[in-house]
Amino acid sequence: MIEIERKFLVTSADYRKKAQHSDRILQGFLNTDPQRTVRVRTNKNKGFLTIKGMSNESGTSRYEWECELPMADAERLMELCETGTIEKVRYFIPHGKHIFEVDEFMGDNQGLVIAEIELKRENEVFDKPDWLGQEVTGNIKYYNSYLSKNPYSQWKK
Repeated sequence: MIEIERKFLVTSADYRKKAQHSDRILQGFLNTDPQRTVRVRTNKNKGFLTIKGMSNESGTSRYEWECELPMADAERLMELCETGTIEKVRYFIPHGKHIFEVDEFMGDNQGLVIAEIELKRENEVFDKPDWLGQEVTGNIKYYNSYLSKNPYSQWKK
């Protein structure tokens, strides 16, 4: 399946008031090569294995394959992951005809807040909430695989 998504920095915590729910997520990477990122993720009592291909030139589209795993298998795979895990709370916010997913990062990426929106077409028009800031789609610094190796806390401000 082709994933089409755009990413934005978030300018305020106003999204929390409109969130339908949130999930705590822990993820690690079995492979961070940009041509084939392999991720293990746990949230609630579920595990997932996800493979993502290289992004297109604009950074909006890439191949994504995902499979749900038993939690015990996901936990074992986490032990095989490269150094550097991602911890975050994801908020689900309906806005217009879409759902924005806002990630509040924790641990070494504390202070970073990114919103994502999945689209059906790259040129799809969508309504932007007031708390949406600068677009960072295609900027590798904001990919979770990059953040696992180069945490936000180590960026020069």
